[in-house]
Amino acid sequence: MSKKKDASHDPVIAQNRKARHDYSIEQKFEAGLVLQGWEVKSLRAGRAQLKEGYVVIEHSEAFMVGTHFSPLTSTSTHMQANPTRTRKLLLHRAELNKLIGAVERKGYTLVPLRLYWKHGRAKLEVGLARGKQAHDKRADIKKRETDREMQRVLKNR
Repeated sequence: MSKKKDASHDPVIAQNRKARHDYSIEQKFEAGLVLQGWEVKSLRAGRAQLKEGYVVIEHSEAFMVGTHFSPLTSTSTHMQANPTRTRKLLLHRAELNKLIGAVERKGYTLVPLRLYWKHGRAKLEVGLARGKQAHDKRADIKKRETDREMQRVLKNR
């Protein structure tokens, strides 16, 4: 008897926690990645950072820029590994058209949220987001703290 895995239980390689603080995420998309062999090996070792990354759309294609995949010391010596190279994202045409419209007309930003394995392939969760202003961030922090305080009070009862 085999159990189906829930999407939330996919093995996560890296998360961008700062994105949820800086942006309000409106919608999420799953994208594949075009990777080189050494990049897959470093992802299997869990050596990726999404913190500085963002997604751009050029010529009707999506690219991930600014993410860092640390090369392993055991990778091939005959090629030079570029840890911050621009990587192409694989999305359906309808999804791309929706993202292009939102970014160009409505002022949204595309942010990488998490990198994970799904059926042996690396996937990237891309968030369609709006930037938060300072007062929005403070309000979120205050709400989180009051929720924690309420939980503490209820727990001690």
